[in-house]
Amino acid sequence: MDLLNSFMNWAVPPASLVMLAFAWPALSLINACEWLYNTFYSEDMEDKVVIITGASSGIGEQIAYEYAKRRANLVLVARREFRLIGISENARMLGAKHVLIIAADVVKEEDCRRFINETINLHGRVDHLVNTASLGHTFYFEEVMDTSVFPHLMDINFWGNVYPTYVALPYLQQSNGKIIVNASVESWLPLPRMSLYSAAKAALVNFYETLRFELKDEVGITVATHGWIGSEMTRGKFMLEEGAEMQWKEEREVHVSGGPVEEFAKMIVAGACRGDAYVNYPSWYDTFLLFRVFAPNVLRWTFRILLATHGARRTSFIGTGRPVWEGGSSGRQLLEGTSPRRLLAAPVTISQMNQLQKVE
Repeated sequence: MDLLNSFMNWAVPPASLVMLAFAWPALSLINACEWLYNTFYSEDMEDKVVIITGASSGIGEQIAYEYAKRRANLVLVARREFRLIGISENARMLGAKHVLIIAADVVKEEDCRRFINETINLHGRVDHLVNTASLGHTFYFEEVMDTSVFPHLMDINFWGNVYPTYVALPYLQQSNGKIIVNASVESWLPLPRMSLYSAAKAALVNFYETLRFELKDEVGITVATHGWIGSEMTRGKFMLEEGAEMQWKEEREVHVSGGPVEEFAKMIVAGACRGDAYVNYPSWYDTFLLFRVFAPNVLRWTFRILLATHGARRTSFIGTGRPVWEGGSSGRQLLEGTSPRRLLAAPVTISQMNQLQKVE
């Protein structure tokens, strides 16, 4: 067996590259033909039923508007119902046939069963399930002293997608529906300050890739992968399990630019209606995948250089139990960050801070 593995280690990689080189032109042509066909015969969403989790802001809100323009029936789910009222009115004005808003926690199976059952009782079917609930962070793992935030990150980013899918799956199989997943480039691109977020997104993508094989053609799955985009997370909003809202003070003052959420949402809905397996925005991020596979040292060296240029590391101080200072080590103490649950709502300005900000 050792001799066989040694031979396979030597023979398989170059043979696979040669096969891929010959097959690539034909595969590209087939993919282009499929894309054109699906574009002309895209799914008509009029009167279809779409459930959108995390619909109160950001990507979820914009996806709701895109489905509304296609005259679908919408079921908008978020932790707080009042945040959905204005969005539901906008969706109706844009053309949505019917809009139902439901307050639910997607990390609780019983809540997921409740909003799925309410949807079935009202419409009798589910055609698209759009999972957009997500939560990012910008702290170094080694500096965390309060781990209470860990379960929230993993619950929302992973179980907050799995539970709605589990409950809705029988109805999606009946309608030959689709599942749309809000993933991220961090699922395979290792960016600093995002260890837990990256781990949760990687687990999420692998879950749906496995589910895709299990379901075959019964339910379509579209994995939407984004890089940096502008949304409410730019302003540091953070939703805790008990519903309390917390501001990441030092991040709220950081101005982060990114691609428009509207464009990404439009691509997601169009891709889902075409039956695309993947939607990537912006697409140039895909080039980093080549480095990840064939030259991982390039990414590691790049991040080392980028971090070295910023000198001493400064984190978001979420859960670190460390004070936040203005003007460096000799500055005035502004906030004692003992726990994410105890952060004050007053704005704090941090000078000379270059943040890697997760936009979601």
